[in-house]
Amino acid sequence: MSFLFMACQAGAEAPLKAEIARRYRDFRFAFSRPGFVTFKVPDDLRNDRQFELKSVFARTSGFSIDRISGPDVQARVGNAWGLLSKRYPPESLAQFQNIHVWERDRRLPGDDGFEPGISPVAREAGEQFIGADPSPGLETQRVLNGLAATGKRVLDIVLVEPDQWWLGWHRAHSGSSTWPGGVPDISLPEGTVSRTYLKMVESLDWSEFPVQRGDACVEIGSAPGGSCQALLERGLSVTGVDPAEMDAALLANPYFTHLRARAKDLKRRMFSDFRWLMADASVAPNYTLDTVEAIVTDRRVKLEGLLLTLKMTGWDQAGNIPEYTRRVRSWGYRYVRARQLAYNRREICIAASDLQPESTDNQPESTDNQPESTDNHST
Repeated sequence: MSFLFMACQAGAEAPLKAEIARRYRDFRFAFSRPGFVTFKVPDDLRNDRQFELKSVFARTSGFSIDRISGPDVQARVGNAWGLLSKRYPPESLAQFQNIHVWERDRRLPGDDGFEPGISPVAREAGEQFIGADPSPGLETQRVLNGLAATGKRVLDIVLVEPDQWWLGWHRAHSGSSTWPGGVPDISLPEGTVSRTYLKMVESLDWSEFPVQRGDACVEIGSAPGGSCQALLERGLSVTGVDPAEMDAALLANPYFTHLRARAKDLKRRMFSDFRWLMADASVAPNYTLDTVEAIVTDRRVKLEGLLLTLKMTGWDQAGNIPEYTRRVRSWGYRYVRARQLAYNRREICIAASDLQPESTDNQPESTDNQPESTDNHST
């Protein structure tokens, strides 16, 4: 048997394991820590270029090579290169031009200032690993924690414990598989009113929606305005719908309009002027879906794409995700995907559009009226 590792949000291990058990009957759970889960999988899967992991909760995944331990970083670096040199001939080792070194999440995004991404510890380990490259001339060609080239194999070094690393690899395709650890490199600019800015930037990058300067969009549940700031930053004309107050910085922007109301109380024809709709309200998932459904099913409204954040009061609601995506697809959108974004908390993002994304690695379980995926996430 081979081992497939998966990174997820700390605390999301149970819904991830349940999801994999439903979708992949021949996978066997092996090992987990907060933010990191492994499964035993059939050996032939490693060479199956048609294999594509379908998961809402797996941020990234790859095939395990081996575990590395040692008393300090220098020892672990030496052990890692020793193992790789024995396992791969020089010409094969040269294929790993992209090196992703990342640490599993140990906390929930937003808790005590924690945000996912490349930690200082992972950055230092990666720099030492690249610096100890025994391949003549290749050390200058290796790229540490950059966006991986499409179609190339990526070497993953996962810092699972302070004294233990996991070595593995995955093949990069478009979208999240090119990001180190499945996390886009996003920082919170000074003056941003809330961390929802991070979620909006990631959702736009992941969805691959072709938003353009001047596009009109509306966000339901916009207060206090962090996500609207991300939309304005991209040159969009933004309308925020929320009965709560918006931050003064938003109200001062000439490209922002605040409708201080609940979306369900607005006339449906008002939404006919928008190309994109976003929703991130602190309400139950079905309340959000009821609100959006009443808008998008109005014949006067022609929204090109939706980005919906659905809050889960408990992980038991994760089993309802296929139902949520089927419902969104019933509104007439051909491509509907769900993902727990790296910057989400206990919530998921659903992207819906008629435009086919390059990456389809997070297609929902239902395949009703859904095109076949062509993305091979981990081969």
